[in-house]
Amino acid sequence: MLKCDEQTLNDLEFDVIRQLLEEYCVGPTALEKVKKLRPNLPPNELMTSLYQVKELTNIRREGYHFPLLEFEELNYEIKMLPIKNATLPKESFVRLRLASQLANQLIYFFDKREEEFPNLYALLYDVYFTKEIIDLIEKVFDKKGEIKDDASPELFSIRQQIKSVQKQINRNFDKELRKWIKAGFLSDTKETYHDNRRLLAVLSTHKRQIGGQISGSSKTGGVTYVEPSSNIPLNAELDQLHDDERKEIFKILRQLTNECAGFLPLIKRYQEVLTAFDFIQARAKLALRMNGELPAILEEQRFELIDAFHPVLKLKNEAQGKTTIPQHIAMDKFSRMLVVSGPNAGGKSITLKTVGLLQVMLQSGLLVPVHPNSKMCFFQSLLTDIGDNQSIENELSTYSYRLKRMKYFLEVANRKTMLLLDEFGTGSDPELGGALAEVFFETLYNKKCFGVITTHYSNIKLKADKLQNAINGCMLFNTETLQPLYKLSLGQPGSSFTFEVAQINGIPMDLIAQAKDKLDGKKVEMDRLLTDLQREKSYLSRLNKEHIEAQELAEKSRLQFESSRQKLEEKLSAIRAKAEQDSKFIALGKKLQSFIHSYKTFGKGKNPNQTLLAEVKKYIAVEKAKIEEAKKEELLKKQANAKVKKKKSSPVKDPYQQRKIKVGSAVKMISSKQKGIVEEINEKEVVVAFGFMRMKVGLDKLMWVED
Repeated sequence: MLKCDEQTLNDLEFDVIRQLLEEYCVGPTALEKVKKLRPNLPPNELMTSLYQVKELTNIRREGYHFPLLEFEELNYEIKMLPIKNATLPKESFVRLRLASQLANQLIYFFDKREEEFPNLYALLYDVYFTKEIIDLIEKVFDKKGEIKDDASPELFSIRQQIKSVQKQINRNFDKELRKWIKAGFLSDTKETYHDNRRLLAVLSTHKRQIGGQISGSSKTGGVTYVEPSSNIPLNAELDQLHDDERKEIFKILRQLTNECAGFLPLIKRYQEVLTAFDFIQARAKLALRMNGELPAILEEQRFELIDAFHPVLKLKNEAQGKTTIPQHIAMDKFSRMLVVSGPNAGGKSITLKTVGLLQVMLQSGLLVPVHPNSKMCFFQSLLTDIGDNQSIENELSTYSYRLKRMKYFLEVANRKTMLLLDEFGTGSDPELGGALAEVFFETLYNKKCFGVITTHYSNIKLKADKLQNAINGCMLFNTETLQPLYKLSLGQPGSSFTFEVAQINGIPMDLIAQAKDKLDGKKVEMDRLLTDLQREKSYLSRLNKEHIEAQELAEKSRLQFESSRQKLEEKLSAIRAKAEQDSKFIALGKKLQSFIHSYKTFGKGKNPNQTLLAEVKKYIAVEKAKIEEAKKEELLKKQANAKVKKKKSSPVKDPYQQRKIKVGSAVKMISSKQKGIVEEINEKEVVVAFGFMRMKVGLDKLMWVED
């Protein structure tokens, strides 16, 4: 469970996430769960919840034909079915049929997929495939939800009588209608309906000339509505038949209700399963909307957010066609206090809120917009002090409010606490407030908690640099255009770029110079050094990036050249082989031609070509021996190559060599003699420093060497 108060949830805009979720809920149960959503699940339940959302998200992303989760909840039916002689209305049976059909579809979908989606499949325990409920309802109701004529023999008889009486009423009425139209006694409308009865629209001046019962008149009184006398007893009979029909339908529905009551345990499970899937689907749809992923969940207290987005900002920017810059933030026990500095409007607060909101979302059972290779852990408490929370009701200033929050933080913070402190130490005299903030910072640091802190105070930046398990970070700033880049860089503090920002906002240079004169020279010099350092770091980062890209391009070109060269050599080799073969065939042809020229068609003796034939046989034998010798040499060559290949060992394929490669190891490129030192290892990718140059290299392209 993640303990955090409502102020923290409000500070992190978690209410916006809940509002987005509400849009995807089908029924009131899921909607109520969303409204009560908090990061308060125990770890085991939380992991199950996350896996359920991940599985349904995968189903949607992979294009499976998953059942459409459209249903109405069964709370009323579950309440009424146990009551003796209860009768459900027609709408209830429509809901029961739909629920049973949807449950059957879910069972059918997960059949033989329980290993692929085990957490969703587990929701279907005690729910079995059956058409009994559907068949019972479909005996009574048609596809439109209306009761069938043959729902019972009595109902069939009553409805046949109703049809017969209605036909007779219509025949009588049509006869009267034709008669009085011909007489000219009717108004333009000719007829009307009242209480489901057809009435003649008679001009009031002729009403006494028409036999029947008057049932009203128009507002002006010019038209009187008359029921023909021939239909009065028939309409009375029809009313009685409709009453009989209602009574019979009531009996049918009561009987059907009693039959469905036998399935009450299964119907209760329908309600539980469908509402559970509704809540999971709402979270899965939100994950799809914001490209949410389930990062690796670590037991130890550390995390690495790769390409992490603030979800609310990302959705807002997408709606406006703007680009959102992702962040890469990593913290562990050796860098558990991150102090972020940099210019105003540079993204410090958004970075801090991103860490907090993603943590709240994850521990509420939601997927988060990060790269799939990201790693996160669970914290026990999340404490925030973000924004201006001045309280008029309690007569608290912003600084007083912050001091009260800090007092609480100092009391409860521990190793499993995440602190998020925005504009740490502000609200009071800069020097006095900065000194107090430094003491708070040291105290919180000694409590071993994790924290992301944004500040402009130089003493906090210096303290973070001195403490072993704290780290500085800065929001990058384009020193050429004087525009923020909204990107976090770890390892160094940042300048506030106070004077640079003032300059781009049109403040005259002479006023900026006067302001610099009023400051302590060391403070101005430090800010200038930070600015220069960030400028140089940005320049070196750009050079490094360009160098890596150039190396990658050069390597790509080399591989293309090697591939082209190899193909060319193979082609030349094939041409040479073909030329040699052609030369042999030409030589053979010439020899055969000489034999032909030497052949005698007539001469002395019985066989004038005896000598020639002996020469031909000898030539053929010699050529055959050459071919056999060549085959033998080729076989011996293949056997020798196979033995050499078996004995030869490649350093690339040696797993022991690769296992020896760690951070700080000396390595060299297999394709060259260039040596370097390993700085980082990320799965199969290694960051190696070759002198002043750093580059990312695949692990399979390196070999370990002794220092």
